[in-house]
Amino acid sequence: MSGAGNRYVVVPTVTVLAVIKNRLGGAKKGHQLLKKKADALNMRFRQILRRILETKEKMGVSLRESNFALTEAKYTAGDSVKHTIVDSVKEASVRVAARQDNVAGVKVPVFERNDLAGSQEKNTELFGLSKGGQKVSGAKESFQRTVDLMIELASLQCAFVTLDEAIKTTNRRVNALEHTIIPKLENTILYIKVSDEKRKRRIGGRFC
Repeated sequence: MSGAGNRYVVVPTVTVLAVIKNRLGGAKKGHQLLKKKADALNMRFRQILRRILETKEKMGVSLRESNFALTEAKYTAGDSVKHTIVDSVKEASVRVAARQDNVAGVKVPVFERNDLAGSQEKNTELFGLSKGGQKVSGAKESFQRTVDLMIELASLQCAFVTLDEAIKTTNRRVNALEHTIIPKLENTILYIKVSDEKRKRRIGGRFC
């Protein structure tokens, strides 16, 4: 237990003993903090995983509804309507803004929809009710909902990857403290105490 491989190589003195004890106290405190951090990250990780599964399911349904709405719009307004819509769009009206959320000290990316201010879109009323203006408008709204879900899913998946890496790093640090650093510090303290006791016995034997 007191072998050099299981402890730090130090000079067994009272001063060194005090230093090692302080290091042990810091290591134990750090271990507790890292455990709490790992628990917080794991809890958020599970929440995000559950939301990813729910959002993927919603997005599958939304994509089917959007494609069906587009098919209805083409059938009602005619195939030429897609050219009219494409020609009316000058620039993308939807933007994605990125910010960072803090989860137990880990910066997690968050994506949010940020529509371009003042953007002008072609009014679907121009197509007329007889030409499927309502169907075109409905398809547009359906695809808008799908885009919202895509942005949410992208945000969740990025957060998932970031937290997964943070959890692995934190767990490695916890294991290093728990199985390597703390035991070596404890063995070093024991070695210094035993060495000091032997030294005292030798000194006492000389005066006997």
